[in-house]
Amino acid sequence: MEFRDLKTQYQTYKQEIDSAINEVVTSANYISGKEVKELEEQLADFVGVKHCISCANGTEAMTLVMMAWDIKEGDAVFVPDFTFFSTGEVVSFKGATPVFVDVDRETFNIDTVKLETAIIKVLDEGKLNPKVIIPVDLFGLPADFPEIDRIAKKYNLLILEDGAQGFGGNINGKRACSFGDAATTSFFPAKPLGCYGDGGAIFTDDDELARLLKSLRVHGKGENKYDNVRIGVNSRLDTIQAAVLKVKLKAFINHELEDVNRVYQLYSARLKGTVETPFIPDGYYSSFAQYTIKLKNKEQRDGLQANLKENGIPSMVYYVKPMHRQGAFSYLEFDEQDFETTNILCDTVLSLPMHPYLSEEDVNKVCDIIKEYI
Repeated sequence: MEFRDLKTQYQTYKQEIDSAINEVVTSANYISGKEVKELEEQLADFVGVKHCISCANGTEAMTLVMMAWDIKEGDAVFVPDFTFFSTGEVVSFKGATPVFVDVDRETFNIDTVKLETAIIKVLDEGKLNPKVIIPVDLFGLPADFPEIDRIAKKYNLLILEDGAQGFGGNINGKRACSFGDAATTSFFPAKPLGCYGDGGAIFTDDDELARLLKSLRVHGKGENKYDNVRIGVNSRLDTIQAAVLKVKLKAFINHELEDVNRVYQLYSARLKGTVETPFIPDGYYSSFAQYTIKLKNKEQRDGLQANLKENGIPSMVYYVKPMHRQGAFSYLEFDEQDFETTNILCDTVLSLPMHPYLSEEDVNKVCDIIKEYI
């Protein structure tokens, strides 16, 4: 059994994918080929924003936005404590200070009450200038953007939606990567929409921001790539990856989102009363980058993971260590009591095999082993 079955997905769409790759190879337009622009237009249309700017990966997508917004030393950027390292890394990379915020136990996403408390604390201390909130759509579920937007407006902060795991989710029909002042996603192979290497994209309705991002991703170019009007980076999506993503985007829209939610319903129905299953608030729709359950304690979680492995079932712990305990952020001051929920989650969460090609028989097998162990 695969944790994320990219092999079955490829076999299902082998003809279309091979043809798309062959067309790029035949034309030899490996960099900035027509497929890149076509994909950007299709992604922007799906998300419901004016602009999609593709780039080399999801981390660089966030870095480019930090560059465009001139985030720098002395600025404070608010980041959930329970997330992948890159969300905080891009803040420190620009010399700014990440301020980690505990998360909501049910949704895994940033706790908006604690977020406002953290903002007020930074303002009262007067050492840093609050600039940006980076909510993460963890495991495929959009963060609480209605409340985050209210808070951002109250304190005059920018919002960068980290939709690396959330692409395809929505809140009352408004799709992930359309929230905030800008949003980013990742096309890492195991993401809800993944390519065959690295890739990422930025989404925004801001015309000036889009213009600046297009310049920054190609060495700060002006009228052409030999007219360099600012310091930028080299961060482009390869044409072959864009061609693959065009095929996979159709599958994603046509059935994969629906199928992965069918798997979610199967899992949750079978595991009800056995373990704590994912919570999806009313009006929210998840793209289920992960299906994550909660166990009673670390011993039970680790024991179950070992038992699943013995039975040939892969599982993962996202995340074994909170952001505030990462060695790279050891220079920051913090109070462990501020991260009570995250600390508990790191010891109790377990992600099960989850993808659109998971059969009901496979789900039943996983659930039977869990129920027997518990």
